[in-house]
Amino acid sequence: MTPLDPGLEGKRVLITGASRGIGAAAARLLAACGARLVLHHRRDAAEAATIPHVALVQGDFTERAAPARTVEAAVAALGGLDILINNAGHMLGRITLDAMDDAAIDRVFDLNARSVVAASRAALPALRASSGQIINVTSISARTGGSAGSALYSSAKAFVSTFTRALATELAADGIRVNAVSPGTIATEFHEVYSSSDKLEATRQRIPLQRLGQGDDCAGAFLFLASERLSGYVSGQILEVNGGQLMP
Repeated sequence: MTPLDPGLEGKRVLITGASRGIGAAAARLLAACGARLVLHHRRDAAEAATIPHVALVQGDFTERAAPARTVEAAVAALGGLDILINNAGHMLGRITLDAMDDAAIDRVFDLNARSVVAASRAALPALRASSGQIINVTSISARTGGSAGSALYSSAKAFVSTFTRALATELAADGIRVNAVSPGTIATEFHEVYSSSDKLEATRQRIPLQRLGQGDDCAGAFLFLASERLSGYVSGQILEVNGGQLMP
């Protein structure tokens, strides 16, 4: 049987938030398929630095100018852009309602929502030139609301989901597809920091597949959406990757 070629050889890809976890897993798979990658990280390149033949760019996306600078650096390094994967995001702490001051709101929304808008806007000329695509990363919590202290993060991710659908309509005339991957509970540093072992075990027991996800479990979703051969008629969709934890 002949292996399926997803047609990603030479495709120019920027993945934000690619230092570890889901972003790094997606980067490894796309690199193995021949894509040319620029990988963004906030402080430490970590897993991204172990992927051969990629360019690295640093930027703190809580700073409002950083997403555009990152896109500009990627376009310059790659000579254009075919695929933007907006993966950068973080809860930045469990913030309850009584602690939701303006500074907290700005931090969470700047990183998880505003950065997606800024990066997409900065990438638009290059994506128009290539009839490229945008793949955003939202979260299961965009639908469920998440757990206590994650209201700002969950709401920012809900924005990303709606923004994805809106852009898919708006940019279709430019030949640009826009979709999103929505991970469930993935065993990454995120949950090591913000979820106790008891909470994770209780979550695991509620998942039909009876396990937490891994970064590599999400990588195939990015491959599918990135490939015109596999998903050329897919746009405006939120691809849930959660082991059956949520069946919308």
